[in-house]
Amino acid sequence: MDLERLRRTEYNQQYIAAMRPVFNRRALFTDTSAEYVIPEEPEPYSEVTIRFRTARNNVDRIFLVSGGQKHLMVRVESNNDFDYYAYVMRLDDQKVSYYFEVQTGRITGIFDMRGLVQEVNEYYDFIIIPGFHTPDWAKGAVMYQIYTDRFCNGDPSNDVLTNEYCYIGEPVHRVEDWGRYPAQMDVREFYGGDLQGVLDKMDYLQELGVEVIYFNPLFVSPSNHKYDIQDYDYIDPHLGKIVSDEGELLPDGQRENRFASRYIDRVTNKANLEASNEMFAQVVAEVHRRGMRVILDGVFNHCGSFNKWMDRERIYENAEGYDKGAYVSADSPYRNYFDFHNQAAWPYNNSYDGWWGHDTLPKLNYEGSQELMDYVLHVAKKWVSPPYNVDGWRLDVADLGHSQEFNHHFWQEFRKAVKEANPEAIILAEHYGNTRDWLQGNEWDTVMNYDAFMEPVTWFLTGMEKHSDDYREDLLGNAESFWGAMRHHTSSFSMPSWQVAMNELSNHDHSRFLTRTNHKVGRTNTLGPQAAEQGINKAVFREGVVIQMTWTGAPTIYYGDEAGVCGFTDPDNRRTYPWGHEDQVLLSFHKDIIRLRRENEELRTGSLKMLENDYNFISYGRFNRKGQCAILINNNNHPITKEIHVWEIGVPKTGKMKVILQSRDDGYCMEGAEYEIKAGKILIEMPQTSATILKYVQE
Repeated sequence: MDLERLRRTEYNQQYIAAMRPVFNRRALFTDTSAEYVIPEEPEPYSEVTIRFRTARNNVDRIFLVSGGQKHLMVRVESNNDFDYYAYVMRLDDQKVSYYFEVQTGRITGIFDMRGLVQEVNEYYDFIIIPGFHTPDWAKGAVMYQIYTDRFCNGDPSNDVLTNEYCYIGEPVHRVEDWGRYPAQMDVREFYGGDLQGVLDKMDYLQELGVEVIYFNPLFVSPSNHKYDIQDYDYIDPHLGKIVSDEGELLPDGQRENRFASRYIDRVTNKANLEASNEMFAQVVAEVHRRGMRVILDGVFNHCGSFNKWMDRERIYENAEGYDKGAYVSADSPYRNYFDFHNQAAWPYNNSYDGWWGHDTLPKLNYEGSQELMDYVLHVAKKWVSPPYNVDGWRLDVADLGHSQEFNHHFWQEFRKAVKEANPEAIILAEHYGNTRDWLQGNEWDTVMNYDAFMEPVTWFLTGMEKHSDDYREDLLGNAESFWGAMRHHTSSFSMPSWQVAMNELSNHDHSRFLTRTNHKVGRTNTLGPQAAEQGINKAVFREGVVIQMTWTGAPTIYYGDEAGVCGFTDPDNRRTYPWGHEDQVLLSFHKDIIRLRRENEELRTGSLKMLENDYNFISYGRFNRKGQCAILINNNNHPITKEIHVWEIGVPKTGKMKVILQSRDDGYCMEGAEYEIKAGKILIEMPQTSATILKYVQE
């Protein structure tokens, strides 16, 4: 009897010792950051350690599943709160996709980029691409987009002059009033911003905290936006240096640019072109001297009708040192650069393909000309090489061929050319929709992050479409939709791509974010430019900036956003920077939050985990082993109180979380309350329309 009781007692003790607490799904975590994939960017044919986190003593088994095979993971580390499991994988040179199978008692779950789910979906697998590296300098870097004509006029002598030439049927116009709203037909209006203006404001950019300058196109072009490039080999002298300024303006009534002798001298004279290139090299050198980088905008889908290869305007027809353009002569060396439908229409053949049918934007015909492809690859290498040493390309309208097969071939060759010339150069593309086919490690590094940043943030905070063309009450404050979009679209990125993705609130193609906060649907031609400034909500804008500066990727400021510039979609979004009239509170706010991002590495490259959410409320953590921050966004127009499970981001169950920034209706502060952590949670009341960053502080 005593022996039986002893056996039963021993059995009960063993059962109790082995019995697990209630399954803690909130403790499950992994991603492909440096703490869960070691090394983070492994080489082909090397070993990589993949890690997975659970609550301590909370699961029976973790399997890593890849290629149809299950691999048992081993517990390699434990602390008071978590167990860490690992599996060492031997790589080849192919992309690896994987997910995890979590087993505890009778429970079996799948863990992928959606979190814990019941069914496998390979779309949401984690991804490792052996040998794929993106530049370390770009990971989490603060970028600043400059639309040069509207930033600062440092050299009035190079300004485009009224009647200097015609563009789209009318004379160009020099705008004398720097603060004037852009005209509805703005492309031929010039305010005079230039590279000297950028040099003059370099202290400002450095004090703001900018790490990378992204320029809208700088090459010779007749428009202010310069997406209709005239000469890929040279910086536009209207932005650079004019040392020869001969010739005459177009007389009244004259619309033919072959008579625009002043313009022809300015943009074809090699003295001006070489001087402008030299100046640009000096700009890049100064940027580099200050520890910043430069990205150029590359427009390789189409060029402009002014382009020397086409020369529809007959600017180069009689200019010294230039071949005849393809529009002018059937014998042009550039004839096959374009697709002409009427082979009997020379001279002055206007039967070429235009991008979206625009004859001012001739479509480049890569499939018809190996010479064209070779030359564009030469251009790609030229600007990232000495003496210019640019740090990368942003690619406009990246679907440039007549087939997807050719597009992939072109960008593979483009990547080889750029990376051979400058291995640390970045390649990021404008692309709408699913990006994963282009981010396989052999084409682009990353993209302008519309789907996995700009759009979800805009819908959640403002309910507005990014052009201010629609308002959706059902998406305003919809946290479920926000996280659903983020999870779905982020799954297209491997970590090297995600960490350098261009996260914008505004840019030259969409309405300014500050304008979206007024919920006005329309454009400047329907509502007028003043409407873009009416009813705006700067507190909501600051919420957006907080998300931008605490999200994975490269936060990219569109010039003037930090100063309170408003504007509907283009051309109204291309207003001038308001020197001397900046919103000083917004400007200081940007400087302070950029400094916080720089001082807290977890905000740049740490893991990101969703915490609590509700209507008009989201919260998430950015964390690594060294630092943990919680970001709370209350988009309601009333205060709320929330309990936040900060233990999920590696914060101890006791201690303190300190507010290091809080934005409110009436401004912002950098010092705030400390909150006691009790059982791994904090209870916090947030003001209306507020954004709060808290950091764990060790006692």
